[in-house]
Amino acid sequence: MKSIVALVIVVLSLLSCSNTQKEVSSLNTENWSKRMIDLSKKDSLEFGKSYLSIYSQIYSLSEHKTHNLTAMVSLRNISDLDTIYVLKAGYYDTHGKLVRTYFNHPIFLAPMETADIIIDEVDTTGGTGSNFIFEWKIPKNCPEPLFEGVMNSTMGQQGLSFTTKAIRIK
Repeated sequence: MKSIVALVIVVLSLLSCSNTQKEVSSLNTENWSKRMIDLSKKDSLEFGKSYLSIYSQIYSLSEHKTHNLTAMVSLRNISDLDTIYVLKAGYYDTHGKLVRTYFNHPIFLAPMETADIIIDEVDTTGGTGSNFIFEWKIPKNCPEPLFEGVMNSTMGQQGLSFTTKAIRIK
C-alpha cells in the first residue's frame, strides 16, 4: 500500500513539473483588440508621450544578485467627462531595446476607467532598468492620462512593494 501511495505521489509530481512554458503577461492580448478604436475622424485631439520606469528585477545583496518582481502597469483615465486614447505602449529593457509592444492600434479608456499591463515575476526580459513609452491623445482641456507602476514580490513572510509614476516627455 505504501509503495502505491509513493508511486502516485511521484507520478503527480512529474506531471506538475512538465509545464515549463514561461508566461510573459497574464493579460490576454484579445482584451486590447476589444478596446480598439479608429481615430481618423478625431483630428482635434492633442498628442502626448509619457515615460514610465518599471523594475522587473532589482539588485539584492550585491550587483551580482537580482530579485525578480511582478510589475503592474496602470493606465488611468482621470477625466470624469472625456474618453482618452492610448496609441501605443512600448516596453523597453535596461539597454533601451524594445522588448514588446502591447498594442499597435489606438485603444480607448472611458471616463475614470483603468486598464492594466502585468509583467509577471518570471519575465526578466526587461531587467533592472526596464521602462515604458506611452503615446496618447486627449480632447482639448482634458486631464492627461496617469500611468503608474506598482512593483511587488513576496518571499516567505517578507514582502516588498513600491510605485513609480510616469512623466510627460512630449
